[in-house]
Amino acid sequence: MDTPSQKKSPLPSEDDVARYLRNHPGFFLANEDLLADLKLSHQTGKAVSLLERQVEVLRERNMDMRNRLSNLLDNAQRNEQIFELSKALILSLLEAKRPEELSNTLCRGLVNDFEAVDYACLILFADPSKLGSSQLRIESIEHAQKNIGGLLRSRKAVCGVLRPEELRFLFGKHAEHIGSAALIPIKAGALDGVIAVASKNPEHFRSSMGTLFLDYIGEVVNRCLPKLMRSHLS
Repeated sequence: MDTPSQKKSPLPSEDDVARYLRNHPGFFLANEDLLADLKLSHQTGKAVSLLERQVEVLRERNMDMRNRLSNLLDNAQRNEQIFELSKALILSLLEAKRPEELSNTLCRGLVNDFEAVDYACLILFADPSKLGSSQLRIESIEHAQKNIGGLLRSRKAVCGVLRPEELRFLFGKHAEHIGSAALIPIKAGALDGVIAVASKNPEHFRSSMGTLFLDYIGEVVNRCLPKLMRSHLS
């Protein structure tokens, strides 16, 4: 009859073995003869040595890291390009002498220089009769609230696929050609309004995309437009 001291210790579990090897990464350096005996299954079904599998795993990780680095570099290059384009547009806006010149420069620059931007407009919300003969697009706040009130509620930039009535208000006859759009609310002194840009590509302006550069441009319009409006009305 076996006594308790004579009973064999239970075999270690897989978790125990994994924990031991993780805590002793040099184990196989001292037991290299075991490497030749270990076999791992391959995706093709044939057995490969542990060393071969390690090399394969490292190669896969290396490719993954290369892809991630390539994506980071691509994003950095795109951001640098957008920064340079935004800077050039902002400098042009600062040189505008009249409100309509600022609006035309803004819309032309967004469409001509920024990738996949097919339409752009600046809309101010006010009583058209109080702004003289300005060539700016002026809409009453009531009309704006009726058509795009949901977009204006958050006072933050909105990107994505807009409803047909929202697109018609913002882009008129071009609405049916638009796949996605971005809306940047502005508050130029006492004037509220929006900068709206659109793309024929439904995937270009996504709800998850950042609006940092568009927000910067909106801030410049907020600073420049009131001064130009005062000069226009004086």
